[in-house]
Amino acid sequence: MLETSQGEPTVPAPAAAPAPVIEEPRGCLFALSQPPLMIFLGVIGTLLLLAAVHDLFLL
Repeated sequence: MLETSQGEPTVPAPAAAPAPVIEEPRGCLFALSQPPLMIFLGVIGTLLLLAAVHDLFLL
């Protein structure tokens, strides 16, 4: 298409607004860094380990 406008454009360009700061979502590594979660997982792991040892060696 041929350019037919002459001079300045009739519609001014929108002013560049500063981009909003978007906080990144926190993922799995953040969750695993929480002490209560690690204590809970440690207790559950210990109970599973004790149950496995009991089944393997004592039954």
